Amino acid sequence: MPHLPDFEAWAIFAKVAERGSFSAAAEELGLAKTTVSKAVTRLEERMRTTLLHRTTRQLSLTESGRASLDRALRILNDGEAVEAEILEEAAIPRGLIRLACTGAFGVRTLAPLIPEFLKRYPEIELDLQITDTKIDLIADGFDGVIKVGQLADSSMRASRLFSHRLPVVGAPALFDRYGRPEQPEDILKMPIMVYTHVREAQEWRFFHPVHGERLVMVQGSIRMNNGLAAVPVLLEGLAITLQPEVYIWNELQEGRLEEVLKEWTLVPVPVHLVTPPGRARPARLRVLLEFLRENFSKQPWAHGIEH
Repeated sequence: MPHLPDFEAWAIFAKVAERGSFSAAAEELGLAKTTVSKAVTRLEERMRTTLLHRTTRQLSLTESGRASLDRALRILNDGEAVEAEILEEAAIPRGLIRLACTGAFGVRTLAPLIPEFLKRYPEIELDLQITDTKIDLIADGFDGVIKVGQLADSSMRASRLFSHRLPVVGAPALFDRYGRPEQPEDILKMPIMVYTHVREAQEWRFFHPVHGERLVMVQGSIRMNNGLAAVPVLLEGLAITLQPEVYIWNELQEGRLEEVLKEWTLVPVPVHLVTPPGRARPARLRVLLEFLRENFSKQPWAHGIEH
């Protein structure tokens, strides 16, 4: 009968790679540094390859180490999650959540929910990184990333939080000057703002229940990479744009911005919570997902909530 995999050694290796040192991993795991070092050495001997380059100053993954890290992290995460479900943590979620989110969405939509979440789950610690730089969930050591937009194919686990519309909006005064467009092509007569952080930002693809699909190629005289930064420009009547409804709901209700081409729609923008691969999620991540869905379900701009 073949020997079972050395699950403990794989989990220890994952923690060493995640923390970047034997000492930090040993401290977090509550083990002696020698125990941690011996576990990795035992694993390397069993695999007949080197997983970590060790020097007196730094630790780095070998090619074999990088290739196996994904699955080693899955072993570690699944083991933690299984124990969390069985032990008290299942009833009282606790521990650290390292969460990343893009700038505009994080500041406008996520941050206001954080105080209630932390009050509801006082034994959960939160490390929230709001950034527009590209996040590598595994390499950067995050438990979850909130991603706005269509997801690329990935082995990561993604749970949809909601979707929001992309209406064509501008200030009423701008439409008084240029006229209100009746067909998608009419927008080309107006100043247009585009988002540089959006793929195919100059391709506005409209859909109509009768007239079908219409693609309009726009040339933005104003370009930005942040949805919140665009709002003052819109309010001043300097341009029109495709603006996520989540950022301008109040302005639309108050009449300070106006939606046009209402019969022509664009594909709604999904928002997902993306976590490492594997079936089981720790209790702290499960309650975060449930909390976010619960709160977004109360918002008029959130559609397609899953429960």
